[in-house]
Amino acid sequence: MKNLCSAALAALLLITSSPAVAQEAELVIETADDVVLSEFKWTNRVLVVFADSPLDPNFSEQIALLTARPLPLVARDVVVLTDTDPDTPSEVRRTLRPRGFALVLVDKDGRVMLRKPDAWDVREISRAIDKTPLRQQEIREGL
Repeated sequence: MKNLCSAALAALLLITSSPAVAQEAELVIETADDVVLSEFKWTNRVLVVFADSPLDPNFSEQIALLTARPLPLVARDVVVLTDTDPDTPSEVRRTLRPRGFALVLVDKDGRVMLRKPDAWDVREISRAIDKTPLRQQEIREGL
C-alpha cells in the first residue's frame, strides 16, 4: 500500500511538472521596454500595468492578483506588460499615455477595452474580456 501511494504521488508530480502542463498555465509577464503593441494584434490581448515606480503599492497588488490566478487570463490569450519607469517612456507608454498607476487592457484588434486607476482582480478582468464582441465570437467558435 505504501509503495502504491508513493508511485501515485510520483506520477502526479511528473504530470504536474511536465513542460506541456506548465506552458498551458504560464502567464507571460514582461516589461514593455522594447515592445510595440502591434506585435500582439490578432494573437493576444495585452494587459498593461503602469506605475511611476515598481514600489507603488497598487503595482505590487496588481502583479500579486495576476500571478495568484493566471489560468483565466491564459485561457483568454492575455499577455501582461509592465512599465514602471516614466522617465524613460516606452513605446507602449507613449501610445497609451497613463498617469500614475494604470491598468490598461488592449483587445486583439488593438482597441483599448478598459482603463482602471486601481488594481483589479482576475475575475473582474476576465468578465470585462468576456463581454467583448471578439471574445463572444471566440466562445461561439470554441476557441
